[in-house]
Amino acid sequence: MDRRKKYTRMVLKDSIMKLLKEKQISAVTVKEICELADINRSTFYAHFSDQFNLLEQIEEELIEDMSMYLSSYNFEKEDDALKMTEKLIEYFASKKDECQTLLNENSDSSFQQKVMVVAHRFIMKNLMGVKPLDNDISQYLSSFIISGSIQVMKVWLNNGMDKSPKEMAEIINNIINKGIYGLRSS
Repeated sequence: MDRRKKYTRMVLKDSIMKLLKEKQISAVTVKEICELADINRSTFYAHFSDQFNLLEQIEEELIEDMSMYLSSYNFEKEDDALKMTEKLIEYFASKKDECQTLLNENSDSSFQQKVMVVAHRFIMKNLMGVKPLDNDISQYLSSFIISGSIQVMKVWLNNGMDKSPKEMAEIINNIINKGIYGLRSS
């Protein structure tokens, strides 16, 4: 893709993300996106079919990036899980605005569901291979871990990332591996 096309896609993505901080995707128009991006509508339609297609493209790129991060780690040891969690949190931090906007309570984006599907597939493939559990129980466990972790990430992003990615990884992994009793202070 040439530089002009990359630039156009970038400004359109930036514009929709700014608008999504104020309102849901269903209330955003192509006209608003184009005005904010200073791009005409025919240029928009040369790249995307509508605002939903643009949002879906943003979500898919983030999910693809996250999948690459997750695929590069192996969960055989607790330390590896900690490193992977830290890298994933660093990724969220590097994409703070996008992730915070797409995981916002007011968002009607499907991003959170997509994150859950990828994480579920990854946990089922890796974690459950280390400690085999009954399939029904492993699905509940996976859902619990993923939902809880996403909620913790939302709180962290909304708190201005008040802890380092390493501290957050330790908190999440301690909750997963030791439960609430593993978090008690001495």
